Amino acid sequence: MKVASIVGARPQFVKAAVVSEELQRRDVAELLVHTGQHYDDEMSDVFFRDLGLARPAHDLEAGSGSHGQQTGRMLERIEAVLLADRPDWVLVYGDTNSTLAGALAAVKLRVPLAHVEAGLRSHDRDMPEEINRVLTDHAADVLLAPTDLAAANLRREGIDDARIEVCGDVMFDAVRIYGDKAERQSAILRRLELPAGGYVLATVHRAASTDVASNLEAIFGGLVDLARDVPVVVPLHPRTRRALDAVGILRRCSEALTVLDPVGYLDMMMLERGARLVATDSGGVQKEAFFHGRPCVVFRAETEWVELVELGSSRLVPPTTAGEVAAGLRAALHGGGTRAGQPYGDGHAARKVVARLLEPTAPA
Repeated sequence: MKVASIVGARPQFVKAAVVSEELQRRDVAELLVHTGQHYDDEMSDVFFRDLGLARPAHDLEAGSGSHGQQTGRMLERIEAVLLADRPDWVLVYGDTNSTLAGALAAVKLRVPLAHVEAGLRSHDRDMPEEINRVLTDHAADVLLAPTDLAAANLRREGIDDARIEVCGDVMFDAVRIYGDKAERQSAILRRLELPAGGYVLATVHRAASTDVASNLEAIFGGLVDLARDVPVVVPLHPRTRRALDAVGILRRCSEALTVLDPVGYLDMMMLERGARLVATDSGGVQKEAFFHGRPCVVFRAETEWVELVELGSSRLVPPTTAGEVAAGLRAALHGGGTRAGQPYGDGHAARKVVARLLEPTAPA
């Protein structure tokens, strides 16, 4: 059997690494296809090094652009790879343009398609990621859901239960597998002289945050306000840096906050573990904060990870004004605890993903 794994963005490298290890353990050939959605060293190569992920068999160098431009380039180039290499399965992850392009290429060529992280719903169709999720799920032959709630979402949309498998979350696998390595190899807390539990970690990258000036100014205004009370560390996505510069507040933010270039997976894990609070617009970082036992503020009005809000781990703080963002951050710093619960499986999701692909009753 040969599996073509389509990846293109930082969270997908993490997810693919643990599944790739399991594919290798089960002697399944893997064709790793990097679309090039994230393409520079800080956004891509460092993750491959940190995770020990094999270099991709194909680097499609799709680069950036509008959603249509980027997805179209990826679709054309993935299709050529699938025609040449003829895999038995295409495996896609998450909700990026790489996910959708891989899904469309597979179904057009009638190659069986499996979707890791199927069934997530924010119910906000203004989010490009929500459209990517829904379309990919309804195209896929096998839907590998991380939680019972995700599986229930799929059933409500009329998807046959036989196509759904609740596997747990592969990002939980990654925290379990790479945690000790991060402790041994990452020196970021010492380098930045950050005391454990003595800072707030923030990440901002979604288009809804960066491309709407009022949202961007509210988020960073709130972070700058909070930094009067506690250090705020911000690994800055290139898109976010450009957006801050465009609205004229990059210098102010750089002076008030501890602004870093993007960091690798192991360094990010240690920053999350050491933080008193995590604040983000990222779905993946929300979960990682939970896995590390850290409270999280989400700069959005909704989240696809509903379980985290229900457990009290995540607090939704829409970016309306800087004052309201700052108030939400301070409330989370002094808020109550999280209810007990682990909706994301047992840390062996990759094993269940690969087992499903190997089932003789699965599409072939």
